[in-house]
Amino acid sequence: MTFAELNLSTPLLNALSENGLEQPTPIQEKAFAVIMSGRDVVGIAQTGTGKTIAYLLPCLRQWKFTKDKFPQILILVPTRELVMQVVHEVDKLTSYLSTVTVAVYGGTGVKAQAEMVNDGMDIIVATPGRLLDLVLDGSLKLKAIKKLVIDEMDEMLNLGFRHQLNKILALLPAKRQNLLFSATLTEEVEFFIQDNFNDPVRIEAAPAGTPLENILQTGFRVPNFNTKLNLLQYLLEQDETMNKVLVFAATKKLADLLFEQLNTYLPEGVGVIHSNKDQNNRFNTIQHFKDGRYRVLIATDIIARGIDIAEVSHVINFDIPEEPEHYIHRIGRTGRADKKGISISLVGDAEIEKLEAIEKLMNYNVYMNVIPPEVEISTVLTADEIPVIFMPEVNVKALVREPGGPAFHEKSAKNKKTYVTRKDRAKHYVKPKKRSQKKRR
Repeated sequence: MTFAELNLSTPLLNALSENGLEQPTPIQEKAFAVIMSGRDVVGIAQTGTGKTIAYLLPCLRQWKFTKDKFPQILILVPTRELVMQVVHEVDKLTSYLSTVTVAVYGGTGVKAQAEMVNDGMDIIVATPGRLLDLVLDGSLKLKAIKKLVIDEMDEMLNLGFRHQLNKILALLPAKRQNLLFSATLTEEVEFFIQDNFNDPVRIEAAPAGTPLENILQTGFRVPNFNTKLNLLQYLLEQDETMNKVLVFAATKKLADLLFEQLNTYLPEGVGVIHSNKDQNNRFNTIQHFKDGRYRVLIATDIIARGIDIAEVSHVINFDIPEEPEHYIHRIGRTGRADKKGISISLVGDAEIEKLEAIEKLMNYNVYMNVIPPEVEISTVLTADEIPVIFMPEVNVKALVREPGGPAFHEKSAKNKKTYVTRKDRAKHYVKPKKRSQKKRR
C-alpha cells in the first residue's frame, strides 16, 4: 500500500512526497482507518516504526480551519527532546496547511511560552508539567480540544507525571478522542487506560517484547567498569563500522564518568546528555551526533526517549537496565528504516539476572561473545563496585557508676570503738534510784 491509497488530502500527500515518504509502515497503515473512525486507540509499536506519523496523519486529515485561538489537538510527551521531535514531524506534514503549532516544556522561561499561547494555535505539543502551569495561570484554555494524544505513556508514569495527567484529563472536554501510542505497555499503563479510555481499539505493529528483526544482539560477560571501558575502547579501535555509536549508561553520574574517560581517548568525538544538562547543551549535543561531529553519544534512558537519529550503527548497553522493556527501547534506536543494526551488551556479574529477565520477555537469547585476549582485564574497582561489609550494630547500655568515696572510709559515730575506763563506764551506767517510801506518821 502507498500513502496515495489512504484517504489523505492533497496538502498531506504533497508534504509526504516532498519528504520522500511513499509507503506507510505497518503501524501507520493499521492506525489510519481506526483513528479516522473516531474510536479511542491504543497503539503498540516498537521504536522507529513511525508511531508519530501514525497518529499525526489522521489527526491532521480531520483538522478543520477555525478562527478560534484555542487548540484542537493536544499531544503530551514526557521530555523536552520529544516535544521538539514531534513538532519537527508536524512541521514536515503541515508545510501545505495553515496550521499553527506551539511547543511548551519546562526548563525555560514560562513567560515567553505564555505569550506564544496567547497568540493562538491549532496544535499544542507539551510536557504535562508546563502545560498544567499555563492552564492554571489562565494563559491556556483546553475547552476546544477534540483529540488527545499521549505518546510514551509508560515513560510518563516512570517520571511521576500521573498526578499532572489526571488533572489535565479533568480539564479536557468530555467529548474527545483519546489516542495512546507507546513502545511498551506496562500494567500501570493498562490501569490508566481502563480508568480514562472508552473501549479503545488496540493496534500492534509488533508485540511488546519481540526483538527487532533488523538488529543483531550480542554481548560480553565483563567483570567491572574499567574492563568494560577497556573493551569499549578496543571495539571502537578495531571496528570502523562503529561510526555512530549510542552508549546507554544507568545513571547521570556514570554517564559523566564514562564521558571523562572516553573523551581522553576520542577528543572532541564524544558527547553526553542527561537531565542535568541545560537545554541548549542537549540540543547542540544531539545535533553534533546527528551531523557526525560526535562519533559516540552517551545518554541515560530518560533522555534517550527524545532522540530520533537516523543511521545509528551500534547501540552499546554499558549497563543492563533495571526494566526489561527499557532494553527493547534502547536497541530500537538502531536498525531503523529496514537497515541493519547491532546492539552490544556489557554484562557484569551482578547483571546476569537482569539479562535473563530480558531474554524471557523477548523469548530470545542474546549471543555472548568471548572477550578478545588483547583487552586488559582490570582488577581496579570503582568506589561503587567495592563491596560494602555491613556489620550488625549492637547497642550495649553503658554501665553508670555512682560516685563513691575512698575504699576505707571513716565509720559512723555509733560504730566507732573507743576504750572506756571503769570509772567512765560507771558514769554512763548509774544504778537507778529507787522511789523512797513515804514517811509514816
